Amino acid sequence: MAIALPESLEKIKKKHGGAELTPKEIVAELDKYIIKQKAAKKAVAIALRNRYRRQKLPPELADEIAPKNILMIGPTGVGKTEISRRLAKLTSSPFLKIEASKFTEVGYVGRDVESMIRDLVRISVDMVKQEQIAVIREKALRNVEEKILDILLPPLRRQSPDQAQEEMERFKQTREKLRKQFRQGALDDRLIEIETREKTASPFEIFSSSGVEEIGIHIQEMIPGLMGGKPKRRKVKVSEAKEYLLEDEQQRLIDMDQVNRLAVERVEHSGIIFLDEVDKISGRESGHGPEVSREGVQRDLLPIVEGTTVNTRYGLVRTDHVLFIGAGAFNVAKPSDLIPELQGRFPIRVELTSLDKNDFIRILTEPENALIKQYEALMVTEGLRVEFAQDAIEEIAEIAEKVNETTENIGARRLHTVMEKVMEEISFSAPDMKKKKITIDKKYVQKQLKDIVKDEDLSRFIL
Repeated sequence: MAIALPESLEKIKKKHGGAELTPKEIVAELDKYIIKQKAAKKAVAIALRNRYRRQKLPPELADEIAPKNILMIGPTGVGKTEISRRLAKLTSSPFLKIEASKFTEVGYVGRDVESMIRDLVRISVDMVKQEQIAVIREKALRNVEEKILDILLPPLRRQSPDQAQEEMERFKQTREKLRKQFRQGALDDRLIEIETREKTASPFEIFSSSGVEEIGIHIQEMIPGLMGGKPKRRKVKVSEAKEYLLEDEQQRLIDMDQVNRLAVERVEHSGIIFLDEVDKISGRESGHGPEVSREGVQRDLLPIVEGTTVNTRYGLVRTDHVLFIGAGAFNVAKPSDLIPELQGRFPIRVELTSLDKNDFIRILTEPENALIKQYEALMVTEGLRVEFAQDAIEEIAEIAEKVNETTENIGARRLHTVMEKVMEEISFSAPDMKKKKITIDKKYVQKQLKDIVKDEDLSRFIL
């Protein structure tokens, strides 16, 4: 029997609209992961807070207030995507990143601009489902425990009253012993017979003039037992049976109709779409040769960004209050090259600045997910303690800055490449090292990178 979801729609709207976070708190959270870019952080914080403010208004007025979409302008690797992604995580909002240039590619068959809304709804369904699985997990585990104990020790048959009482006492004692062993993992290797189903195939997709459309019915729902849906009995270890039975029990306890409804509501009220490479579709001339008209792509995007209703396998989805964050380097094209209607739908423009050596030093050390911390943690799993001296960190940052200047500027992503080359030998030899503590200093960094940095052609190729 399916159980009701614990949160009402109203609570979910509040929880996932940034209700508990002020703009300053949002910026403070983003500061933990992204260096600089105060203007962009401020813009997204205001946009998130405005969602909460809108929820406090009367419905007729709230429906009229559209989100203020944001256009981020800046080179690659400065934090545009990360700001948007972290913003979504703060409020468990459905988040999708997609490149606008995809819609200009000939050969990108069967996808239309509405597909991003369908993808966003699928992400939202998975999010809500996982949240509800966490809620009912304890109950599901208890039910699985009882099912496995029933297999190990089948319930007693009816007997005479005198026999029944004596047998029942023995049965209870034995069952409790088994329960204790089960919880301790002592029965994990015992073989039992359970009923399992093979995974069903993914939904059908068909090609139509407007793109790939999903048929909203699984094959198993149409014809039970077809294409691997037929149940079969098999012998498995108790540890494996737990996983099979837990998945079945979770599916049984969750009301998927309600999950789907809440997922659609969450998309409509707190969905975020990060539309990257907007500058690649700027321009009003028709494309020639192997490209689709860039203006045509803009006009296709316009109704989605303005607000329309998209048909998905989970129901109709309104995009009126989905937050769109556009991004692009705009080296050649300018935001004013977009068609006026689309320009008007991105009223907030923020410029993100390039990163220098000092910023790289901060990126390597300050954020909660800083690269230095990541590599140190990875090596600890091999029993190896790696420490980075300050002069080593400064040298890595300086080399990353130089390579960005002499080759393509890819921002903070260059640090990943440089760090991999610095750590290459240690990462390879770590399991066999007898020395369990290593300090990486400036000399070591220079030793690992000197040949690559000196040879400009090799630097372009390697770093």
